[in-house]
Amino acid sequence: MDERLLMMIDDDANDAVLDGEMLNSDEQGTGLVIPDAVLPSTLYLLPAPKRPFFPAQIQPILLDMGVWESTLQRVGNMQDKVMGLIYCGDSDPRELNPADLPLIGCAVRVHQAHQEDGKVQILVQGLKRFRIRRWLSDKPPYMVEVDYPDNIGERDTDEVKAYALAVIKAIKELLAINPLYSEELKQYLSRFSPNEPSLLSDFAAAITTAKGDELQDILETIPLLRRMEKVLQLLNREREVAELQGRISEQVNEKISESQRQFFLREQLKVIQRELGISKDDRTADAEEFLDNLKGKQLPEAAQRRIDDEIDKLEVLESGSPEYAVTRNYLDWATQLPWGVYSEDKLDLAHARKVLEAHHSGLEDVKDRILEFLAVGKFKGSVAGSIVLLVGPPGVGKTSIGRSIADALGREFYRFSLGGMRDEAEIKGHRRTYIGAMPGKLIQALKEVQTANPVIMLDEIDKVGASYQGDPASAMLEVLDPEQNSEFLDHYLDLRFDLSKVLFVCTANQLDSIPGPLLDRMEVIRLAGYLGEEKLAIAKKHLWPRLLKRNGIDRKRLAINAAALRHVIDGYAREAGVRGLEKQLGRLVRKAAVRLLEDDSLSLKITPEQVEAWLGRPIFKRETPQRGVGIVTGLAWTAMGGATLGVECARIHTLNRGFQLSGQLGDVMKESANIAYGYVMSNLEAFGADERFFNESMVHLHVPEGATPKDGPSAGVTMATALLSLALNKAPKAGYAMTGELTLTGQVLPVGGIREKVIAAKRVGIKKLILPEDNRRDYEELPDYVRKGMTVNFAAHYDHVRALLF
Repeated sequence: MDERLLMMIDDDANDAVLDGEMLNSDEQGTGLVIPDAVLPSTLYLLPAPKRPFFPAQIQPILLDMGVWESTLQRVGNMQDKVMGLIYCGDSDPRELNPADLPLIGCAVRVHQAHQEDGKVQILVQGLKRFRIRRWLSDKPPYMVEVDYPDNIGERDTDEVKAYALAVIKAIKELLAINPLYSEELKQYLSRFSPNEPSLLSDFAAAITTAKGDELQDILETIPLLRRMEKVLQLLNREREVAELQGRISEQVNEKISESQRQFFLREQLKVIQRELGISKDDRTADAEEFLDNLKGKQLPEAAQRRIDDEIDKLEVLESGSPEYAVTRNYLDWATQLPWGVYSEDKLDLAHARKVLEAHHSGLEDVKDRILEFLAVGKFKGSVAGSIVLLVGPPGVGKTSIGRSIADALGREFYRFSLGGMRDEAEIKGHRRTYIGAMPGKLIQALKEVQTANPVIMLDEIDKVGASYQGDPASAMLEVLDPEQNSEFLDHYLDLRFDLSKVLFVCTANQLDSIPGPLLDRMEVIRLAGYLGEEKLAIAKKHLWPRLLKRNGIDRKRLAINAAALRHVIDGYAREAGVRGLEKQLGRLVRKAAVRLLEDDSLSLKITPEQVEAWLGRPIFKRETPQRGVGIVTGLAWTAMGGATLGVECARIHTLNRGFQLSGQLGDVMKESANIAYGYVMSNLEAFGADERFFNESMVHLHVPEGATPKDGPSAGVTMATALLSLALNKAPKAGYAMTGELTLTGQVLPVGGIREKVIAAKRVGIKKLILPEDNRRDYEELPDYVRKGMTVNFAAHYDHVRALLF
């Protein structure tokens, strides 16, 4: 639409307004409605998408310029500027379907038009209802042939007057509840007589918030009485909604007013109490609270001086300033630390042994180390701070032993995990200059336990990471050094705190990933895996009763015999620890719970047959060591405990010389294989084998379970024995397993993990072992129950191994 059309519509509209349009009022009063003779019989149509338009309305309408430009141009060129508005509901106004549109609409006159950003806003005045008789154009610009139905019913009857009075009364009630309606009523009264029941009904319907379909129903209701009845129903419903809205607003305002009243009263009370000297302001109250926190504590002189300075600063700061909040938070941490507060140690060895025995079965060597530690403390009169590192596979009870140490000593216990920690601020805190700064985990632990000599467990110390934010392992050097931790400095507090009385208990699955300087500061206690007998005792004394209690099952209704427990241990939970065993027993308890609920009188005793029925076929089968030429059983250490490791050797062909390895061997293990190959090949004559054997043979050495990566320096003796067996074409003696590293001169070097390897051999029924001579001391330190039934041969040179096996 161009500017010319806009001016044309505006000029003609102004003329119409000057003429008053309160014209042609007959004796019945038609207000602004133009007589039928004046209204055209054909109309251009525009959609009214959300609500229908009523004859009593004057309201702007916003339209899309691109779609309706041609329609508005034609209306602008007309003398009377009259067109039709038709309700289209939820349909897209740009895609009208004549079949979906109602027959009744409202004829309107365009007064003003304003264009902006591709939209046009027109001010229209409702004139009269029309009925569509025929569509002249079903595409934009839409055009229809219409007639104008007259009101059915006399306007001066008593019934109509009664309804009119009821409508006026309902409108007045709305005005009292919601003043927003008053402006629309003033506009109506300025243009119409209140004695026009038809227009009054249309106006009353137009000011409601009813849905479009309900309003269209009123527009289509031609009989006056019926229309006024429907309008009155809408007004009553509108009044109810407005009353509900008013009640909700009153409730909200009451709550706000009450909150404001309480706030003002509290502020007045503070002022009155302060004037009377019976209350203090926030700064004085905070300062006194911090001084109370320090009563009974022995602070170093530097710490006392620093805290006093901070309290003095707090008293001159405004309580609403950011600096006040930072200082108050700092003092809250500094004054709640246990400065000089120590708990009294229980140095009763009998009590300590009782606690350890109650919580753990087996691990006698670990218990003895702990009791030795306590015995030294009894002679000194107190247990000094120490750093203990418990190393062992998962599930062997490292974390629970730390808690038992705290119970035996009567100390507070605090545990946090270092696994995955990458920020050194977790240990030493953030500096106060940072937003949201806070102390490190150690200071947090001391604040929580409120003693300066707790047992602090640092779990998973072998899994500490490093990143651009720092290296937590390096930050731990100060914490775990007895020469330094008496003056531990946290970045947040910036005060020296004595950690020398803290007993640190660290746990790890392996030592390889712990930095050397950190490992040097700790006393290492190794926890090997459990034997079957130990697992059986643990299951009877601890796991099974705990599972029954946790699941709320009476032990009289559910039991398990020793044979079933042993079957679970051997067939489903053969790992070094007991965590997997507890999971399998938990499965049995849950399946039994279902049976017990189905029959209240039933009592169950789980047997080995029931175990297989509920848990399925055993995961582990009894290992039978392979025997034959070139086949030898070795022993290996893993993070999960000890394991047997088979080594196989075969002659592939005699076309050329070569040596091939398989089984996902690591670099160290490949070197061991090459050393064993070189040693055996260089000594074939001394061993009584054909010295040309390897010169004419392609030899393949394989370590089974190729999907499992393997590495370590303890398989040299095993590989050399397999190669020698192949060269001699003679199987080694049955029933032996071995471990040890080999040199090119035949020396058998010591290896680690002797306890785990002995337990692994015992677990699969191997009673004869070959160990390095230098590991004799390690073997003799093993508990008697581990060595019981074992025959061990110690070899310093490979000749001892050869003489024993061949």
